[in-house]
Amino acid sequence: MDKFEVLKKYFGYDSFREGQELLIDSVLAGRDVLGIMPTGAGKSICYQVPALLLPGITLVISPLISLMKDQVQALKQAGIAAAYINSSLTEGQIAKALEYGAQGRYKIIYVAPERLETYGFLQFAGRVELSMVTVDEAHCISQWGQDFRPSYLKIVEFVRRLPARPILSAFTATATGAVKEDIACVLGLRDPQVLVTGFDRKNLFFAVETPGKKDEYLLRYAREHERESGIVYCATRKNVEAVYELLSSRGMPVTKYHAGLENEERQANQEDFIYDRKPVMVATNAFGMGIDKSDIRYVLHYNMPQSMENYYQEAGRAGRDGEPSECVLLYSPQDVIINRFLLESKEPAAGASSEDLAAMGERDNRRLQVMVNYCMTRNCLREYILRYFGEYGSGACGNCGNCRQEFQEADVTKEAKAVAECVLEMRQRYGINVVAGTLAGEDTAKLREYGVSAYHAYGRLKGWSLGGVREVITQMLTEGFLGQTQDKYALLKVTAKTRELTEGEAKLILKRPKRDGAGQQEESGTSKGGKRRKSDILNSRGLELFDRLRELRTELAREEGVPPYMIFSDKTLVDMCVKQPFDRGEMLEVSGVGENKYARYGQRFLERIKSLTGGTKEKTYFGELDEAAAGEPVRGGSGAWGRSGRGRKHYR
Repeated sequence: MDKFEVLKKYFGYDSFREGQELLIDSVLAGRDVLGIMPTGAGKSICYQVPALLLPGITLVISPLISLMKDQVQALKQAGIAAAYINSSLTEGQIAKALEYGAQGRYKIIYVAPERLETYGFLQFAGRVELSMVTVDEAHCISQWGQDFRPSYLKIVEFVRRLPARPILSAFTATATGAVKEDIACVLGLRDPQVLVTGFDRKNLFFAVETPGKKDEYLLRYAREHERESGIVYCATRKNVEAVYELLSSRGMPVTKYHAGLENEERQANQEDFIYDRKPVMVATNAFGMGIDKSDIRYVLHYNMPQSMENYYQEAGRAGRDGEPSECVLLYSPQDVIINRFLLESKEPAAGASSEDLAAMGERDNRRLQVMVNYCMTRNCLREYILRYFGEYGSGACGNCGNCRQEFQEADVTKEAKAVAECVLEMRQRYGINVVAGTLAGEDTAKLREYGVSAYHAYGRLKGWSLGGVREVITQMLTEGFLGQTQDKYALLKVTAKTRELTEGEAKLILKRPKRDGAGQQEESGTSKGGKRRKSDILNSRGLELFDRLRELRTELAREEGVPPYMIFSDKTLVDMCVKQPFDRGEMLEVSGVGENKYARYGQRFLERIKSLTGGTKEKTYFGELDEAAAGEPVRGGSGAWGRSGRGRKHYR
């Protein structure tokens, strides 16, 4: 069996996605690999396919119990024998799993990093053939990553103690250049094949909203998306409880997750979400890593996250199936205060020196400022994210809140000069709030204590609101006309470019949203034009068929005791609606239907399709047929129906 046969038989796909084949070929050639691929890009295929072709066992080191359970359950659904070893098992269950592994019953074993140094596991690893060790969520090994886990350092010593060094493969979704180098260095990867496929998730719509009343916005949004699965992230447990009560009191099917709940309640709530009993989850960032639910249609951030790495990882849990989904961040200045408090209260990294702790503190504050600037920018949000991760796009994606927003431009060069002169007059000793308050002529106890009324700059922009002055300062920071210190105080500093403004060599243009006749910015519970629905592909008859197939999927999920998305993804159901298979051969042509899944579920879906169509194929989609694509609808310019090199749809 070759890699294509494995892909088709077990996973139901005809071709590999971008980058997958390169990494798989490298592993099969005996080479270490490092794959940095966005959430939903198919990282697991990169180690699962070679694991089935290599002679021995592949160990997958994973940080969370939920991630392991989810992956093993999905593999079993595909007909692949796999196991996990972690603290959720009894010692007897662990011993039995290791015994079966030694007998060759499993090709893939997931293990928590803490288990690597236990006597029983070391004995097992020393007497079996380990073909590959895969490190999932590899950014956890870097002290400069956003989620450093000291337990990951055990991996290095574990590999050293093995009788023979296996192939090492490492994967993560979010890593800056520094973290990428740290992963390769700490793990000791030998001449690795490094692949960065790009961080862009084209199916995700990004938006930042600044509603006066977050709760009203949230309720409106939730009602407009009531049939969809979504996550609402909050910065604190207190906010999780408040938002949960708000939605629950309105009769919405919602659950909650945070570290303050008992383990049993957290597990039950997580299962309610995964199994679609309660499709809306309100949670802190303690929730989500390892959750492979593919049909999450939106991720709302009730509060601003602490870093772009955290935000992109959390937002990236939407639309893992490639379907259009929304990522909306609700911003307010209070979010900055909350996050600064949380950062100052954070437990210091074990074993870190005072110099390391100081450097980490500067890094955390720098990352927080990146998020503030993201929330304030009027430029393309997708471009902002991509640039942070070292990637450059076209400058305007056309599919984010800013690109779809109408702005009016204003020349604020005069006001920017006043800001620069104020910063210099105040000897660069204050942050945004004090400088803005001084220029706006604010009279607060804090400003009186600092004696700012004595400065010539005091009240110089008195006709401007405090928020307006902050906007000018933020734009100056974005364009490099001002800088900030990389500590918790974030003091404003002039830069080499500041002189260009003060001497008239440069201008500062501020973009502001157009307002309606009442002077209010349009506010909606959903981002304007951001989401392309399934109806862009399926017509009314197709949507009717889709709903009936989704009902069958739910029935089967209840019978089997598995999440609905593990039966078939929404994307697979859409493909069934388009192709309307009437026999085994046609069903195996549907994207995502492998031999094992056909054997388990295929006949039930064939019967449902035949009963709904009367055995006659109907046109269930918009667009024309492309004969070269074996009867698949052509959607000009739509990324949802991209084509693979083998002439079939490529949309897993």
